[in-house]
Amino acid sequence: MPKFDIAVVGGGAAGCMAAIQASHQDKRVVLLERNPEIGRKILLTGNGRCNLTNNSPLPIFIEKFGRRGSFFRSALGSFSNTDLMEFFQKAGLEVKEETGGRIFPQTDRSQSVLDVLRARLKELKVKVIYNYRVEDLRKLDGYFHLSGKKGRWEYQPHEPGDDDIGEKTTINHLILASRVILCTGGASYPKTGSSGDGYHLAQNFGHQITPLKPGLVPLKIKESWARSLQGVVLKGVGLTFRHGKRGKIKGEGDILFTHFGVSGPTLLDLSQEVVKVLDKEGEIMLYLDLMPQINRDQLEEVLLNDFKKYGKRELQNYLRFHLPQGFIKAFLELVDTDPHQNLNQIDRNGRIKILDNIKGLEMTVNGHLPLSKAMVTCGGVSRNEIYPETMESRLVPGMYLAGEIIDGCAPSGGYNLQQAFSTGFLAGRSASAE
Repeated sequence: MPKFDIAVVGGGAAGCMAAIQASHQDKRVVLLERNPEIGRKILLTGNGRCNLTNNSPLPIFIEKFGRRGSFFRSALGSFSNTDLMEFFQKAGLEVKEETGGRIFPQTDRSQSVLDVLRARLKELKVKVIYNYRVEDLRKLDGYFHLSGKKGRWEYQPHEPGDDDIGEKTTINHLILASRVILCTGGASYPKTGSSGDGYHLAQNFGHQITPLKPGLVPLKIKESWARSLQGVVLKGVGLTFRHGKRGKIKGEGDILFTHFGVSGPTLLDLSQEVVKVLDKEGEIMLYLDLMPQINRDQLEEVLLNDFKKYGKRELQNYLRFHLPQGFIKAFLELVDTDPHQNLNQIDRNGRIKILDNIKGLEMTVNGHLPLSKAMVTCGGVSRNEIYPETMESRLVPGMYLAGEIIDGCAPSGGYNLQQAFSTGFLAGRSASAE
């Protein structure tokens, strides 16, 4: 049976970087991937463009991971956003900065990122086994025993005759390794391979798994009028989620209506906090400010003047200057006003009703899409059980963890992918230093 210094489980961002870094020390490294190719989830990130990282300074990265985000300080310091950009640039893949400090490859193609990782793995002669799903992991006689379904080697061994295994050789069941790095991802998008296997493997060694919650997930809306607006986008609206007497979650951005509710970048970023409220209370109110650039008093004055100045104009035609065409019908039904009514025929109560709905359109959020549909998983192996300076388990010497398997998630913008690359780098370096 083949023996290795290090076995990396999972060929995503964290796993590829861990294997690449570990191989720099002339260690015998094997990368085990359950799919027929590496990086399936990488291909989905940034709508297929791959938002690699963010140009924010380290304190902002730590802040984005919320309470106890400082756990990732060593990893992000060991392999920073600048280091990651240089890694790809040295491989010939230039990057560019976009809104909010988001970093993308110049090609606007996730496949370009994957091509660099594949080439680097091959250059370092990392042994990669595809179609190998680790189903059991144990530690016996100083070795980790990894058992799984048969897989297929991708690359040649380090030296002729090494393990008597060559390119495209089929291997069955048991693999031994002195150290193991779990980079199996979370439980979102299971079709990419992130089906939660790593949680079970870690749990079998006594690791605590904090509750798994969806992060960056679309929300469900109770009102049928909202669900009927599938495909309509409201640009630059204010969002306020209210719960209890004082609870508020606020943001500003674009809203996309779907057949089940609402989505959009800002809403996805806020969803992590919204999900927590939904789990406790079942519902939360969402208020949209359709014109956040002016306050309520200013808008009231604008409406009053416009209703006088354009008095003979029909309401539905007037609203076209302020709202998307596909949204006007639903808005008119909400304010219960005849679309053909002239502006000078609308009384003060009607004008106030329009004002109220522009500055605080009310919807009831009564759920969210399941974890399998979320962009990231919040929750995972407890950070209390991992040494932040090395990514080694505090419970199991020789076991390391990296990427989304670790409890803790951030909003969109490249932060989560940077975490995966950084923790993978640190885990690979630490495991190969033994």
